[in-house]
Amino acid sequence: MATVLVTGAAGFIGSHFVRYWVDTHPEDDVVALDALTYAGTRTNLAGVHRRISFVEADIADGDLVGRVLSAYEIDIVVNFAAESHNSLAVVDPTRFFRTNVLGTQVLLEASRRSGVRRFHHISTCEVYGDLPLDADTAFTEESPYRPRSPYNASKAGADHAVRAYHETFGLPVTITNCVNNYGPNQFPEKVLPLFATRALDGEPLPVYAAKENRREWIHAADHCRAIDLVLDGGRIGETYHVGTGTEASVEQLADLVLDELDLPADLKTTVADRPGHDRRYLLDSGKIRRELGWRPEIDFDEGVRDTIRWYAGNRDWWAPLLERAPVVETAWASGN
Repeated sequence: MATVLVTGAAGFIGSHFVRYWVDTHPEDDVVALDALTYAGTRTNLAGVHRRISFVEADIADGDLVGRVLSAYEIDIVVNFAAESHNSLAVVDPTRFFRTNVLGTQVLLEASRRSGVRRFHHISTCEVYGDLPLDADTAFTEESPYRPRSPYNASKAGADHAVRAYHETFGLPVTITNCVNNYGPNQFPEKVLPLFATRALDGEPLPVYAAKENRREWIHAADHCRAIDLVLDGGRIGETYHVGTGTEASVEQLADLVLDELDLPADLKTTVADRPGHDRRYLLDSGKIRRELGWRPEIDFDEGVRDTIRWYAGNRDWWAPLLERAPVVETAWASGN
């Protein structure tokens, strides 16, 4: 039995993990912490709110985080808390470095002082930069960090802080770098819910001019299972890549959305690329497969179509969130 603190718990992947953990580890106590910024909502935890403790807090508030760790006698910290939208990072980079770098360091320090037995940090494939579209290689856990955007750089800084707290202070840490996630409850600024919600409203789907740029995709449920395995059997101080090997371009996603909803292809519209738009990410996930036996279980086409159908059936969830989105993806060409 353990008491697990999940930060960023009201966001997309964090809320999936909270729901996953209470279902698969009912003997554990879960403390869900979230600052409830524009992308976090308590409704993401509605189905489990009676089975968890919720704390509204910013991970950069060291005094409050320290009190939470002490009051709940936290054993394990799983850190999802982050600003994560690349487009917003172009508009407001400072908030990304504050939360993702300084916030992570504050959380690390509080964890060190309280003596947690594991600090697990959620990172991204984007810290490595990008790959040529025709590359026959993938990023490994030993690849150098070469971030190209403020978001990527802020996540790289957080990763370095996590490793430093392990090497300098002996904090028992693990890191997972994951590929692009999709699934229900994702804030409608990200590409799949953006396309799904716009298509459902009969609005154009903004496809970047570099429409051949590709991403590797994973369902959030498969990601949660990977984290569980790392917490259970991962080696302290190690990084594990979580990837599926399944790639798709932004235009392919748009086509899937239109096909599932039986809408015409002319709903796609080309918009200017955002600055620092990476071409391609691909992770070598052989380490977690060999050491921990993890494999993705959800087929990409089936998972994406299920997700589109979820948005079609849950307008009451996403419609109120549209006005919160701080970036208009169609505005890059005008400089707005």
